Amino acid sequence: MSLATINKKLYKRYHGAVRAILRDGCIVMQGRLDKWADVIDACSLAATKYSATHVVNDIVCEEAQDKPIRLPALTDDALEGRQPDVLVVGGGISGVSIARELTRWKLDVLLVEKEADLALQASGRNDGEVHPGIDLSKGSLKHRYIRKGNEMYAQVCRELDVPFRRVGQYVCFDKGYLKPLVALYCLWRKRHDGISDTALISGKELHRREPNFAGDFKFAISNPSSGCVCPYGLTIAYAENAVQNGAQVALNCAVLGMEVENGVIKSVKTNRGTVYPKLVVNAAGVFAEEIARMAGDRFFSIHPRRGTNSILDKKAGAFMHSIASIKEITRSKTHSKGGGILHTVHDNLLVGPDAVETYEKENVATRRESIEHVFSKQKKTMPRLSEGDIITYFTGVRAPTFEEDFIIEHGRKTQNLIHCAGIQSPGLTTAPAVAVDIAAMAVEMLEKDRPVEKNPGFSPVRRGVPVLREMDDAARDALIRQNPDYGVIVCRCEEVSKGEILDALRSPVCVPTVDGVKKRVRPGMGRCQGGFCSPVVMQIIADFLNVPLSEVKKSAAESAITFGRTK
Repeated sequence: MSLATINKKLYKRYHGAVRAILRDGCIVMQGRLDKWADVIDACSLAATKYSATHVVNDIVCEEAQDKPIRLPALTDDALEGRQPDVLVVGGGISGVSIARELTRWKLDVLLVEKEADLALQASGRNDGEVHPGIDLSKGSLKHRYIRKGNEMYAQVCRELDVPFRRVGQYVCFDKGYLKPLVALYCLWRKRHDGISDTALISGKELHRREPNFAGDFKFAISNPSSGCVCPYGLTIAYAENAVQNGAQVALNCAVLGMEVENGVIKSVKTNRGTVYPKLVVNAAGVFAEEIARMAGDRFFSIHPRRGTNSILDKKAGAFMHSIASIKEITRSKTHSKGGGILHTVHDNLLVGPDAVETYEKENVATRRESIEHVFSKQKKTMPRLSEGDIITYFTGVRAPTFEEDFIIEHGRKTQNLIHCAGIQSPGLTTAPAVAVDIAAMAVEMLEKDRPVEKNPGFSPVRRGVPVLREMDDAARDALIRQNPDYGVIVCRCEEVSKGEILDALRSPVCVPTVDGVKKRVRPGMGRCQGGFCSPVVMQIIADFLNVPLSEVKKSAAESAITFGRTK
């Protein structure tokens, strides 16, 4: 679409309040609008899906007043003067997988994350589905990486000792007349896009496989290569393996600014000191645009999109054993959706997410209407779903561009910069493959100054904490005889022992908080959500750190749980 056509459409809709200009190969949106929804519509009107000509949003919105980035309370000089070969900004699945791939070479790799732990934003707040890629068209980076990433998952999770299951996915239809059209669609995807395992199954076969699904489904698309993984568990495992291979992970470390001279990043200022990297990888999620701005290389915009998931009790996990959703044919052009139902690797059911545009990048509050919307749709898939089985819920904020595709490329103005931005679904699936390519890009850039050798000591293997609840009696007994701490059960819901908690506290990326331990070995993840075990977990952490109980935090430094003795 030409710039003149874009402006003609904008004028017709917004009567001169906004306009588009071309600057440095980008479509820059300017003007003023009252509502954030209008900003999204205006920028989306100017964007071309999967295009490399990006829309940059400079529209002033009265509703969406800029909020300052939430910064860590910690300030020190722990990183002052560090001169890493590569600085990776962002401790989500993209950043940690890139860091781990980079340790295959003899490189000094530093990863900084502004939160108190890894995967506290989108990477730890998604459904954990490993997608098959049936709904992605050729020509996008999402399509380029999804099959590669999907096929890498079994090996990656085996190396990192992370549970992964190919549970399969069903897209269910209740209108039989659509079957010939959907059959052609599946055939096209097989031949054109390489989704070889996709098949059409009858409603009868669907109900044989999943008896609790609604009885009026006429047929379904079956995608056996779909799987599920624990997204925060995988993120942590990637980071631990990176550290084992020589990388450094600095938590509570926010990028505050950059010194750029003649298109080269000279230094990066953080709350933990100024570092002097040879190369920067921008994997900052919803803040990727801000990092690009600091680096003098802003050619895209992120428009946050929130999604809410509900976790159901394990008794509901017996209702189904796959991933499924009803397919509804609508004319809606919004990104709001009703998600699906997923049987997790921990045998809960997860329901969600929806997708709602928002201007708040760090607001992860959960809204009742999101849960109600998702359940109203997914009860059509499985009528036995009940809100009464919800044990917890969470909201994550995704980081799409207006072109709805990834940005995997060198800086356009800044030489020593690589962007890994615009990462939204299926970013978890594509992460292993994207990391390989970005690491190769980084090595190629660094080799312009000096040879970069392979790391002969690199090991892809990371051993996780023993999981008692998955052991047979003989193995459990042997472990307890070796260390009696494994015989002290702290969390009855998830059968987590004191020994496992201590193992988590000794891990390569130690986060000695209640939530940090919870993410690593699952005390507090069951139906009572820590109502019984949290005080014991806190005491174990306090004893390990040799600090008073009042100094044990829930997550960040300011998240106090207790304030001292009452008597």
